[in-house]
Amino acid sequence: MQNIPNILSTTRLLLAPVFLFMYIQDALVWRSLSVAVFAVAAVTDYFDGKIARYYQVESDYGVFVDPLADKFLTFAGFLCLPFLDSSQFPWWAVGVILFRDIVITVLRLYAGRKNLEMKTRITAKIKTMVQMIFLYTVLLLGVFKESDIDFADQAEIFFNTGVLFYGMIIVTVITIYSGIEYLIMNPHLFRQEKRS
Repeated sequence: MQNIPNILSTTRLLLAPVFLFMYIQDALVWRSLSVAVFAVAAVTDYFDGKIARYYQVESDYGVFVDPLADKFLTFAGFLCLPFLDSSQFPWWAVGVILFRDIVITVLRLYAGRKNLEMKTRITAKIKTMVQMIFLYTVLLLGVFKESDIDFADQAEIFFNTGVLFYGMIIVTVITIYSGIEYLIMNPHLFRQEKRS
């Protein structure tokens, strides 16, 4: 049971590029399957944390891989969005989100290496939840839009009304705010060590 959280995190890390490769294919069947892969990967994020907390098992590997796997999955998801519609999901917004997550991930790795505490708040969890819900919704709508099912017309409406653009802006703002909050709460990470 102790290794299950690490296995789930590693699985999520490996599924991220698989999802990305499948979603960018032109064939509808690949895109459809990729959304299922994304959902499975996202679910592992919930269960690895729940199992680790319940059995009180934590390892250096898990602390390192778990947030890294989260970032790989969200990176893969956001990279797909401009290919669906770059006017709804502009590259600059994707770049801002990825830049924020890269900076915070590097700081977390630095803090771990220096044995420094990195404070977090509920905003970070809200940010991750909002990103995941938004990504899954848009990726699913992208699949529906290209299909021949009845819901295809409704999915097309979402892309035509501009509501997804505003959703992307909201996600971007929440992501930026969360990143700024990290920096404000952890000034000790930027202080130079005093030499004796």
